[in-house]
Amino acid sequence: MLGAAGTLVTGALVAGFLTAPAASAGERVPGGAAEARGARIAAERAAKTGVKWQDCPASWGLEKPIQCGFVRVPVDYAKPDGRTIEIAVDRVRSTGTADERQGSLIYNPGGPGGSGMRFPKRITTKSPLWTKTAKAYDFVGFDPRGVGHSAPISCVDPQKFVGAPKADPVPGSEADKRAQRKLAREYADGCAERSGDLLPYLTTLNTARDLDVVRAALGEKKLNYLGVSYGTYLGAVYGTLFPSHVRRMVVDSVVNPATDNIWYEANLEQDVAFEGRFKDWEAWVAKHDDAFHLGKTQAEVQKGWEKIRATAKKKPIGGVVGPAELINFFQSAAYYDSSWVPVAETWSKYVAGDEKPLIAEAGPDLADKAGNIDKENSNAVYTAVECADAKWPTSWNKWDRDNTRIHKKAPFMTWANAWMNLPCATWKAPQQTPVEVTTHKGLPQTLIVQSDRDAATPYAGAVELHKRFRGSRLITEKGAGSHGVTGLVNPCINTRVDAYLLDGKVDAKDVTCAPHAVPAPKAAAAK
Repeated sequence: MLGAAGTLVTGALVAGFLTAPAASAGERVPGGAAEARGARIAAERAAKTGVKWQDCPASWGLEKPIQCGFVRVPVDYAKPDGRTIEIAVDRVRSTGTADERQGSLIYNPGGPGGSGMRFPKRITTKSPLWTKTAKAYDFVGFDPRGVGHSAPISCVDPQKFVGAPKADPVPGSEADKRAQRKLAREYADGCAERSGDLLPYLTTLNTARDLDVVRAALGEKKLNYLGVSYGTYLGAVYGTLFPSHVRRMVVDSVVNPATDNIWYEANLEQDVAFEGRFKDWEAWVAKHDDAFHLGKTQAEVQKGWEKIRATAKKKPIGGVVGPAELINFFQSAAYYDSSWVPVAETWSKYVAGDEKPLIAEAGPDLADKAGNIDKENSNAVYTAVECADAKWPTSWNKWDRDNTRIHKKAPFMTWANAWMNLPCATWKAPQQTPVEVTTHKGLPQTLIVQSDRDAATPYAGAVELHKRFRGSRLITEKGAGSHGVTGLVNPCINTRVDAYLLDGKVDAKDVTCAPHAVPAPKAAAAK
């Protein structure tokens, strides 16, 4: 359950300038020689074709000066002359002079299943953290294959997907487990029925190849890349497949890329990390009991959480907010510090007798047709990519044993995470072996940024990628846990990201930064 950190010259260009160097003779090609050849062919074609930039469709919500276009890629890179799909891309031009421009900066926010199409808005809204970088780079977003406007997939009717209340994720009996297993099988079957022709090809390896084709279509000899959450794994795979195609790469909140961690173990590790970060938030809530009145100690706040959970289990709040919806809402506080105040305020209002804010925030909006389609699509791609990237356990006994064990010490998220991933146990499409992420000749220094209390991507992932990408630099935000560090105000980090993207400069050794400012309740902030 990675989630997101949850984005003008046209015409044909000279292919010789656009395509990056090929692997040298005898060099091991990760991911398959036929696919590597197909990726090379697709990139050469995209370099000649370019992107036909136009105003974005009104329904996309991307206003001028953002422009949109498509890049054509093979469905199966082993068959570059076979079936193709279009990858939706958008961009806004850099704000600096021609001399200041350094090319395109491509972004992936995570997921799997996240759209990067809002990334250019960081320029159009004049986000202060990105002002300097915006002078040097066009900001480019894209919908990965299967997402949004790029051959979107579906696994279930969107209205059924967002319906509520859903069953309590924590099973109280074997019958509860059987019911959840049935739902997981039905979801896997629905993916095969509704999107089966694309499922074998919805992998991180193929998305990395798509990324290289997009690079070529943009007219870039080498890639400048910013990836957050799952986007770090995409970047790690890209750097392994196309090391000499990388110019600058920033990875923020890092997935552990070890092959035995993708993806079953990664989700088990998340469960423990989420428990710890949820307790961090509870302790903060207790510290501000004068504002929230939810308990003066972390233990008291935890008892309050258990009480509201039990209440919602007995009778869903407003008829739509049960334990599953509460977990979905409260987990945002474990993901992002920016959610600490609003989640606590909403809970506080409920305890004070006003349940409307909680129903509005945690309950489904069945009238939001477009939003529900996006949510269902995002979940479908998340499932498809994680299920296809690696071989998952098929033994229910293993799932039951592992999650029962972890639930005892990490009850907040464990079973909810298990049921979300269980479709992979009965997945009908082929499941691959993850690529061995490592440094190959030509990979430049990469910049790794990570908070040490991150729940969605535990800190060990950044350490592991740091070992695998030789020469990389690791910036650790110590004592912090928000997911997606580069989007937060912390000058110790912000200045180093700017220095790397603008000048290619990194510190002589790894850096530890103090945490960014902790959120404060509105009343406290006003004093």
